[in-house]
Amino acid sequence: MATNAPEEQSGFRPGANPGPAPGRLVAISIKQPWAALLVAGVKTVEVRTWWTARRGRVLIHAAKVPDDRPEGWALVTTPELRELAALRGGMIGVGDLIDCVRYPTQEAFAAAAAGHRNAPEWFRPAGLHGFVFQNLRPIMYHACPGKTMFFTVNAITLA
Repeated sequence: MATNAPEEQSGFRPGANPGPAPGRLVAISIKQPWAALLVAGVKTVEVRTWWTARRGRVLIHAAKVPDDRPEGWALVTTPELRELAALRGGMIGVGDLIDCVRYPTQEAFAAAAAGHRNAPEWFRPAGLHGFVFQNLRPIMYHACPGKTMFFTVNAITLA
């Protein structure tokens, strides 16, 4: 059963970055095709409106509802990536969250597009944040309901 991580439910808390309880892993839900693009390393930055202090291993959850905008789907160019992008409502990958960068201006956001792969028009005047990942890889699909923000799940085998 998944539950929201308390440090992310209430937003930013200075110095807060507790790891998950023993036997549990942290996940983030991302709409397809963006989840598949992240897992495959086509993008290495997930953009959010909120900042996080979290670092470490994070499971990538493919949301049930896809993002139908064509710009993301245009990046799905191989049969393997199409297969990964077809998965919904479960864990599809894992990576290490190593940083959270702020994009205070549309120019800064556009300059970082090679990592996040979003159009400059996605920028929001309040600023955006990029969750920087490395060591991304697919895992065996595990059905699981998603949540907003980070959430914890029972440990799974990362094959």
